[in-house]
This record gives sequence, structure tokens and C-alpha cells, in this order.
Amino acid sequence: MILSMNWITLRVRDLEASLNFYHSILGLPIDRRFESRGRQIVMLGTEGQPKIELIQGSDPALKPECGVSIGFEVASLDEAIESFKSQGIPVARGPITPNPRISFFYVLDPDGFEVQIAVHS
Repeated sequence: MILSMNWITLRVRDLEASLNFYHSILGLPIDRRFESRGRQIVMLGTEGQPKIELIQGSDPALKPECGVSIGFEVASLDEAIESFKSQGIPVARGPITPNPRISFFYVLDPDGFEVQIAVHS
């Protein structure tokens, strides 16, 4: 069996706040926006890459402390840290360099989910 990842779903309390974070701050393009069973849904990401699906809900099904994080790669940690700080988003943890090939830090999305920003050497 050959698998490829399609998307990761996050149930969020405030869709517009989450959309601002993932689209405006992280720069993920909006693939589509629609309603299903009375809930607003936004798919974010680029063609050929796994997407993030945001579903408006009153209470996230997954709690931030469950240990799940979403990871993105950047060219420069220093530039990424400065970009987040300039937008009022503090680094939650890190930078961490567990081995010479990777360094990363975490910020929190509007629902408190960890978003890992990494650079590979």
C-alpha cells in the first residue's frame, strides 16, 4: 500500500483568528473555503503538499497539551524568530538543537497548539 498525506484537521474555537495565524502570519494559501453541516471549513496549503483543514467549532476535539504539533521548515531560524516577534507572537520553546542536523523552536497558534519551526543543516 502506498500512502500520501492529504491533510491535518484542527477544530478551532475562532476560525478567523486561526485563519489569520495560518494564512496571514505563516503564509499558507487558502485552497478553498466552504460550509459543511453548518460548520465553516477552510483548507490551507499548496497543491501537492499536505493541507491544514480548519473547522470552526465551539471546543477543539484535540487538546493542545496532547503532544501533537504541526511542523514547518524555514531557511533561517533567526529570520523566522524575528518575523514572529515583529507580529507579537512570542517563542514558546526553543531554539532547540537536538543534533547538528536540525534546530527548531515552537510558537503557539490561537488555540494553543504548538507549531514547530525548523531548519535542517
